[in-house]
Amino acid sequence: MPDIHQIQFSLEEYQEAARIYREPLLLLPLFAAQETLKFMTGVPGVRYSVAVGTAESNAQFAPYKASRKSAGTTDVIYRDLKTYFGNVSEDFEPNSVIQLLLGRGAAFLGDGQKTAPSAKLVLSTVMKALGHNLEQALFTAERDATGDTTMDLFDGWGTIADKEIAANNISVAKGNLMELTDAITDVNAVDIAKEIVYGLDSSLRKQNCFLYCSQDFADKYNESYLATHSGIVYNDKFEQVYVEGSNRKVTLAPLPCLDGTDKFFVSPKENMLFGYDNMSDIERIQVDRFQPWILTLSAAMFFGVQFHSIDKRMLKVIKLAGSSSNEESGSNTPAGGDTPAGGGEGGNGQ
Repeated sequence: MPDIHQIQFSLEEYQEAARIYREPLLLLPLFAAQETLKFMTGVPGVRYSVAVGTAESNAQFAPYKASRKSAGTTDVIYRDLKTYFGNVSEDFEPNSVIQLLLGRGAAFLGDGQKTAPSAKLVLSTVMKALGHNLEQALFTAERDATGDTTMDLFDGWGTIADKEIAANNISVAKGNLMELTDAITDVNAVDIAKEIVYGLDSSLRKQNCFLYCSQDFADKYNESYLATHSGIVYNDKFEQVYVEGSNRKVTLAPLPCLDGTDKFFVSPKENMLFGYDNMSDIERIQVDRFQPWILTLSAAMFFGVQFHSIDKRMLKVIKLAGSSSNEESGSNTPAGGDTPAGGGEGGNGQ
């Protein structure tokens, strides 16, 4: 019986595929993470840093006066969307990937060479595998320039929120933080979700938003909904998409990367930014052979995330009950109980 090595591969073929399909191949990790990134907004062409701004104004009409001249009230607040340069050097065996793609044992067929996937497809399979770790890091990654994993590449949304809480830019007094007092169960999940919705700023509540939460919370919400709405048709409406009481404005977005974390988030999709650079010559992908039957794929790309605004009209961070960071944030005092410096800027959003 012929063995798998009868399917030959050409180093030059893989190098050519890496050159021709460079841009789509470099974007494949993002596409592989689309189950999460579809709830966010991508900003292409970001290399290192770009300022994203929100304009706020208190300008208003008043009774006519020919001499009317109001003081400037318009302010533009910037946040830095930073992307970080990361790379990977991954060994892979083309024949193993081909066998996987064709189905186990297919490579032993006499016409295996003719039906073997192209070099582009093999490289795509390897690049897509990088997307899983990227997806898992979106909220909990913490930048460490000396690190060796995706978790070290950039600051995730949760890490950014932690830093803003520590700086008192996100707090109960400013209206962009809520601290839950009860642990979530399959009995109270609907009530907690409604508490979150009712606690949103009125401007945020009237927008189409996602409640970025764990799959466990979504499951408990469905169980709780079933228990409190016993008259529903199970097969038709058991899995609830919209949060009860939100007027179909707040949609559950259960994300595996939020499992086991201490925070959920409510925000419009447009406020959750991820940056990448699909234009720079610095981003690259290449293939080399350093040992028999094994190829090495080397790739480099930029990636990072940021909130467009942390103003209460655009974001609500939900701190789960039992979080050890509640006390650390100093925001567990009743609303309005912060120091004057911390409580007087609730509307200017960083």
